[in-house]
Amino acid sequence: MSSHRKPRTSTGPLTRRAVRIGLFAAGVAGAATAVPAQAATFAPHAAVVSDHVFSHADRGHHTQVRDSFTVRQFGTVNAAAARNQANAVSAGCSADDHCRSVALSFQIVTIAGERTHLNAVNLSDAANKECTGCQTLAGAYQFVVSTPTALRFDQATQDKLADIHRRLDELTRSTLPADRLRSQADGLAAEVTTVLHDAVANAPKGDPQKDVTLHRHLDGWPGR
Repeated sequence: MSSHRKPRTSTGPLTRRAVRIGLFAAGVAGAATAVPAQAATFAPHAAVVSDHVFSHADRGHHTQVRDSFTVRQFGTVNAAAARNQANAVSAGCSADDHCRSVALSFQIVTIAGERTHLNAVNLSDAANKECTGCQTLAGAYQFVVSTPTALRFDQATQDKLADIHRRLDELTRSTLPADRLRSQADGLAAEVTTVLHDAVANAPKGDPQKDVTLHRHLDGWPGR
C-alpha cells in the first residue's frame, strides 16, 4: 500500500460486440449521483452515473467503515458512462494503537440497446499514511448487465438484492480479519452475479446474446 499510488482501473470484456469499454468521460464526478438522459452533454439518450465510497481512519477516529450498494437501470440508451470507486485511508496511528479503514462499493448498471457505447471505470485505492500496523482495505465491485431490450427487475429480484445489501452492511461493520472480510465480500459479489444472471434469463426473449460482467478491484487486501 502506498499513499502515492495512482488509482488503477479494472476492466473486463463485454461480449456484446456493439459495446465498447473505455476511459470514463472527463469531468464526471460525485458520489451516488445519476444524470438523466436529457441532461447528458456528450450524446442524446445518454446516461452518466458515479458512485464513490471513501473512509478515513486516524487517531481521532480509529475505526471508519463505509459501504455502498447501488442499482442503476439506464434502460435503452445510445451511450452510457459508469464509474465506481472505493478509497480507504488510515493515517497517524501506530502498531500499539492501530486504525482500521474499510471502503466497499457495489455498483449494478443495466443498459439496453443494439449499439450502445459504454465507458466504464471501476477502481479502488487503499493508503497507509504513517500508520504502522493499520488495516486499510478498499474494494470496488461493478456489475454491468447488457441486454437488447430494457431490463426491469421484478420484486423477487429486488428482494434478493436488498438482502445482499443488508448483509454487505453487516460485513462492512464486522471486525473480521482482512482475509475473511475479502472472502465474504467476494462471496456476496458471486451471489449478486447469480441473481443478475437469473434476472436476465427470466427476461422477455429477444436477441439471445445477453451479458452480465463483473469488474472487481481490490487494494490493501492480503493475498489478493
